[in-house]
Amino acid sequence: MSVAEVVELARLVEEVGFDRLGISDVPLYHDCFQLLSLCASATRRVQLGPLVTNPYSHHPVLLASAASTLAEVSQGRAFLGLGWGAGLEEIGIAQPRPVTALRESIGIINDLLAGKTVNHEGSVFHVAGARMVRAPRVRVPIGIGTRSPQTMRLAGELADIAIVGARYMTPEMAASYRQWVAQGAARAGRSPRDVEIAPRLTLCVSRDGAAAKQSVKLHAAYYLTLLKPPEIAIEPERRARIEAAVRRASGWYFAPDVSYPVQLHDLIGDDIVERFAIAGTPAECLEQMRQFARMGFTSASMNLAAVRRGSMYDGLRETITGFGEVIDQVKRL
Repeated sequence: MSVAEVVELARLVEEVGFDRLGISDVPLYHDCFQLLSLCASATRRVQLGPLVTNPYSHHPVLLASAASTLAEVSQGRAFLGLGWGAGLEEIGIAQPRPVTALRESIGIINDLLAGKTVNHEGSVFHVAGARMVRAPRVRVPIGIGTRSPQTMRLAGELADIAIVGARYMTPEMAASYRQWVAQGAARAGRSPRDVEIAPRLTLCVSRDGAAAKQSVKLHAAYYLTLLKPPEIAIEPERRARIEAAVRRASGWYFAPDVSYPVQLHDLIGDDIVERFAIAGTPAECLEQMRQFARMGFTSASMNLAAVRRGSMYDGLRETITGFGEVIDQVKRL
């Protein structure tokens, strides 16, 4: 999308009632911090931050500077989402010791944002006598996005928000993620209640429920073949045909111009779609959200997927406005 379209969708996200807006930090896309600053100037209430950035393409000192700037531009609405990073291998950036890198990064960033002078001699990062010239006046919450048990424990120990990166969720998985957060919290002498746990849920909404579900079928097929969840029983022949169709796909599964065999629409039924996405009409999506409320979640990180229309902007606008019809009811679950 164009920068102007992203900013317009940020206004819409706030208007319909979302509480946070995160933008991914991925190489070769628009710079997420510049986008977030523009979105901050166009909004008044919604919290803003990278979801997620990483300490490999941006040194922790630079992340602290970016977070401080965003906090000032947004008048205190900034958060900082951290993870291992996406798309870095393709451009030759290594990601060694990710748990240690995140641990050291969070310590450096928090101290800098608190106005402290930082001297850090770690196994990944080295900082000597660093101090922010202009530290933010308000604290910037830290979020960690991950599927890793080790990193989820780190979130329990150090983060304000733990974003569960699993592409599908069961009650048993929810219990495991909570246990990992609790283990990390105990290590730091914190209460698990101090950490917001938000499952990452792919969301695609339209009054044409069939169009919304069809728009995420390749996404569902991709993760079905990648993760092979034991809870989803599929006949071997059908599974083989799904895997063959995924191999023939060309392009990102959410892009309007993605190409894949049309027989995938018949191979991936609504039952499979609902395992990997919240998709359908606003009423159907509200009902699907109930299962996550029953798992005990009081927050969710919605990965917005565009209804497959003429452009990404049109498709995302449809998802945002569609969910806006039920967002107040979702918050009351």
